[in-house]
Amino acid sequence: MRRLWIHRTIDAQPDVLWRLLTDPAQWPMWGPTVRSAEVDGKRLERGSTGSVTSVVGVSLPFEVTDYVEGTRWAWRVAGIDATGHTVQPIGPDRCRVGFGVPWPFAPYLAVCRVALTRLDAVARSVASPTEDL
Repeated sequence: MRRLWIHRTIDAQPDVLWRLLTDPAQWPMWGPTVRSAEVDGKRLERGSTGSVTSVVGVSLPFEVTDYVEGTRWAWRVAGIDATGHTVQPIGPDRCRVGFGVPWPFAPYLAVCRVALTRLDAVARSVASPTEDL
């Protein structure tokens, strides 16, 4: 499905951004619509399943439909194609992060803009990619 994208350049190491995007425990820190999330198994990867709980308390199942380590991942939530996520290094301490939504959900890009702002703040607060978040 065709996606519409929003991007932001963030002054942080790509590994930091990738960890924030792929660790469900971190999603509530930057995701305006996420109260909690958990993945079945140890880590996010193609085919992973889990659940995400919205800020209004609705818990929905998800499945990771695309995953390229350090670069991109996408998912289906409640059986519906949802957000795509990308990290593109543009220097050792700088990257371009993007969220893409299926075109019928274009208004959700406003939420993604808030998420990118929060993600920027969280990433800048992390001193190095080897420290625990």
